[in-house]
Amino acid sequence: MHAPAARGAASTELLAALSRNDFADHLPALESATGAALRTTEDILYDDDLQLALLCLYELHYSGIEGVDDRWEWHPALVAVRSRIEAAFEDRLRRGIRSAGLGFSGTESSGEASGSRTPSSPQGVAEALFRMAEGGGGPSVSDFVARTATLDQAREFLVHKSVYQLKEADPHTWAIPRLSGRAKSAMVEIQADEYGGGRAGRMHSELFARTMEGVGLDPAFGHYVDMVPAITLASVNAMSLFGLQRRLRGAIVGHLAIYEMTSSIPNAKYARGFRRLGFDSPVTDYFDEHVEADAVHEQIAGRDLAGGLVESDPRLASDVFFGAAAVCLLDGLVGDWQLNAWREGRSSLLAALPAAEAA
Repeated sequence: MHAPAARGAASTELLAALSRNDFADHLPALESATGAALRTTEDILYDDDLQLALLCLYELHYSGIEGVDDRWEWHPALVAVRSRIEAAFEDRLRRGIRSAGLGFSGTESSGEASGSRTPSSPQGVAEALFRMAEGGGGPSVSDFVARTATLDQAREFLVHKSVYQLKEADPHTWAIPRLSGRAKSAMVEIQADEYGGGRAGRMHSELFARTMEGVGLDPAFGHYVDMVPAITLASVNAMSLFGLQRRLRGAIVGHLAIYEMTSSIPNAKYARGFRRLGFDSPVTDYFDEHVEADAVHEQIAGRDLAGGLVESDPRLASDVFFGAAAVCLLDGLVGDWQLNAWREGRSSLLAALPAAEAA
């Protein structure tokens, strides 16, 4: 992606360091600025400076940043900076999940003992995840897009999603070499569909790019990163946090599982909303594809992926539910951010979309 504009001292020093070929330059200032930002942040989930810095550090492991030397990817000083931000980010997610009551609780069927202990059978894991997926009940972005959103608001919705959707599947794919057996086979099956099943032009990220083009948006990855608020960046950064660390392989599995379980119905509503606004294929192809694919994926993700992983290593059960709960937490916060803005008659982005790009 293009190098974004800095949003504070930490991201300023990071982007300055990344722009240099001399790896020693700016690193002391970066470490100092990051430490200060972590000490003074009111809430890292809404901290534009720290979430942008983390996004840029993660992007070095994906397609990179324009003008940045690829040798930065595993530079020890940058890994150390990233680890400091990650520790605060992970702690905030865990605290937020506890505060919101999103951790696992409930009684099990299918042979599981009653109580609040984490289930360990594939069926018990799947049933618990399905209950989490049905938990919601708050304001729904998908309902708003289906029934109420203006074209400007629908386009803003796509901009929020673009930070992840234009590289859909990549953060979860990091988990494949860290899994084995039933869980690995299930992950590969799901991801193969995400990448289009070998059919040119059918990768879900490419379908989403065509959706953006169809409503007059630029489909280049990262084109709108300067306009996306911290909470949206946090929802994307959580995937990389889980996917890039073997110790959190359970969390990335839980993240993907709940993602698949909560996808089919909202995507049907998104498709309905864009048709209400006068669009059809290719704008609606991305959403229509997910209605069908994720109805199948949710069963594989719950029983074979998440359930299979816990069956093979019960110690990972709590991490599976942590990853799933993180989706519920962050999706709710991102949705609240968007809906609050739209109901108040203002943009949900840091700046309104340029008039020149109006569809």
